[in-house]
Amino acid sequence: MAVTDTTNQRHTILIVDDAAENLLLLGELLQVDYRVRAANSGQRALQVANSEPRPDLILLDVMMPGMDGYEVLSRLREQEETRAIPVIFITAMNGSEDEEKGLRLGAMDYITKPFSPPIVQARVKTQLELKAARDRLSGQNQWLECEVNRRMQENMLVRDLSVRALACLAEVRDQETGLHIARTQTYVEILARQLASHPRFRSALEGSKLEEIVRAAPLHDIGKIGIPDSILLKPGKLTAAEFEVMKTHSEVGAQAIESAIQQALSAMGDSTALQVKDAAHFLHVASEIARYHHEKWDGSGYPKGLVGEEIPVAARLMALADVFDALTSHRVYKDAMAFDATVEIIRAGKGTHFDPDVVDGFLSCRERFFDISCALRDA
Repeated sequence: MAVTDTTNQRHTILIVDDAAENLLLLGELLQVDYRVRAANSGQRALQVANSEPRPDLILLDVMMPGMDGYEVLSRLREQEETRAIPVIFITAMNGSEDEEKGLRLGAMDYITKPFSPPIVQARVKTQLELKAARDRLSGQNQWLECEVNRRMQENMLVRDLSVRALACLAEVRDQETGLHIARTQTYVEILARQLASHPRFRSALEGSKLEEIVRAAPLHDIGKIGIPDSILLKPGKLTAAEFEVMKTHSEVGAQAIESAIQQALSAMGDSTALQVKDAAHFLHVASEIARYHHEKWDGSGYPKGLVGEEIPVAARLMALADVFDALTSHRVYKDAMAFDATVEIIRAGKGTHFDPDVVDGFLSCRERFFDISCALRDA
């Protein structure tokens, strides 16, 4: 049954009742103030609720043949498009159990038959006002979520740019390194994602830990800022004494990062310091990478001579990425090594220089390493 559709009204009311006289009565009562749509069955009600103009409120009869009001309400709540539409049950029943069942399913209110026009109008108005308030609040929440996300993205960008700038302080002194930072960070990410589901690495790479490792990777050589130019920029092979000085860059870098963290924490109040500590966790990862990325699986590396599992996972990933890049990059004192030869050197280092499972992970994705080495090749 069609009821007059007054299209210039602000809100749309859907009346659902199998009795024509109830549709007519409620339609005439509400169409003065609202746009009114009607349905004389549960199935038709679902169709109308999913069509334009969508109802802002539904007056739903409980007792209808076929699909009753309870089932209609359940189906409305199952659909994303109709879930938020408030429903007022209209019923001749007055038992508290029936009312409790409807409210439990999500009905906002009850109107009993026979209808009292002032009560119908008052309850409709109240529910529409509540819906408008909820809609405003939802809109504000969405705006706030977007704004928070935008600010977080900005902060993350500033942080990542700051990290890259710090890393470049060391790299800018060595013109030979070119795109070393970008390549090694990408290699670390490829390795980490390759190994993320591996039983030995799952806990170290779960959740945000993987992203922290990738974010921290550019700082692995920050300690080179403390190496004299005569050694850092020497075009030929270093002497044994010079190499001992060069090796100190791992401790210098780690200590610089740790000092920065401590100075930042000491300048904060207790509550702010806790937030800074959480936000700067990736810098602790960076200090591990800086200190231990020259350690070797068999204990022959530096600065601590750590063995096997003693070496942090992040440093194990960085160790392979760093060696791969060093071998495949041109330097004034050497040519870039061929990709296949580089792969064989890394394969030979399995269980001695590198964690065996990290080498296996590399071998599984070595073509992606090759692609990055070509795409980010130094000019």
